[in-house]
Amino acid sequence: MSEISLLMVGDLVLDEPAPDRFFDAARATLLGGDLVVGHVETPYTLRGQEQSGDVPAEAADPAKLASLARAGFHAASLAGNHVYDQGDEGVLDTIAGLRAQDIAAFGAGLTLDAARAPTIIERGGLRFGFLSYNCVGPRLSWAGRDKGGCAYVEVISHYEPQGANPGGPPLAYTFPVQATVDAMQADIVALRAQVDVLVVALHKGLVHTPATLAMYERPVARAAIEAGADIVVGHHPHIARGIEFYKGKPIFHGLGNFVTVTRALNVEGNDHPARLAWAERRRKLFGFVPDPSMPCYPFHPESRNTMIADCRIGVDGSVSAGFRPCWIDQQGAPQVPGQGPQGQAVVDYIAAIGRAAGMDAQFAWDGERVVVTPGGNDPMGSAR
Repeated sequence: MSEISLLMVGDLVLDEPAPDRFFDAARATLLGGDLVVGHVETPYTLRGQEQSGDVPAEAADPAKLASLARAGFHAASLAGNHVYDQGDEGVLDTIAGLRAQDIAAFGAGLTLDAARAPTIIERGGLRFGFLSYNCVGPRLSWAGRDKGGCAYVEVISHYEPQGANPGGPPLAYTFPVQATVDAMQADIVALRAQVDVLVVALHKGLVHTPATLAMYERPVARAAIEAGADIVVGHHPHIARGIEFYKGKPIFHGLGNFVTVTRALNVEGNDHPARLAWAERRRKLFGFVPDPSMPCYPFHPESRNTMIADCRIGVDGSVSAGFRPCWIDQQGAPQVPGQGPQGQAVVDYIAAIGRAAGMDAQFAWDGERVVVTPGGNDPMGSAR
């Protein structure tokens, strides 16, 4: 094996019946990967009690996780804001449901030590290590010494009014709490000695907001690389982010949605008070109305531009960064259009939102894959 293909996708929510159909268009691409990883966003359990730390996601039958195995997934990150929405039972059943399908789970557990534990998978004689951290809260989702939940990096928000305008739109300043960054880095250092390729997944970013990175996102991603990560990927905003490099290592700031199908965020027909209130409020907060002809995909119109990260790993552990452009179709299913007009439109979108956020990565087609290389602004790029 001359190289290993590591494929990674963003948020996975399987709230619709018969979820296999949503993977059909991307199935051949995913099954062609040597190692395929996604982020499981919501709990899969038939028990537990709904928690109130955030707007709770709808729990789903663990049997639906079999669709991930049939689509070729080998591992799943769980460190996110909804992992504890059904309490300890939801965490336990989601992990058990994934493992029953031979899908390794990382980033959550019944204690903080378990949530911080890595997953290590061997492919082609190389050992791949994975860690995952939730950077967005809520505090209830965090694991503790005797409590289930996820690994996390705590972020503090501070707001200042703009000019002489009390009560007006503020400037937001966000700062990672150093002790939790130190804990993440300690995990990375410990894992670095055991693996050839190390991936850190961060649940981070501003939901439903094109292009913009919050103040804390680059420092946390770069701290992961400083400690020894080879690749950093992000998810959570339900809309893609740009790609950049730090010390020659790729940071996919937001992989976007993949199969993210749910009716829980619709205004129409929503009988859950908290979810209905959030569905109404986010339209005002983020200035978009979901396409009414896509009832199982209630997200920002621009979020239909998404990707499969496609990193090629050499026998020496070297990383070639890239992605497969994807387009969410009218049914909410990701298509992999390749080099045609739709595929190029997605590439142009990823490049544009990256430039808007100050990134200058370079993009070039190589067959059906887009290769991403550092531009001239890779901080400390000469260190690679």
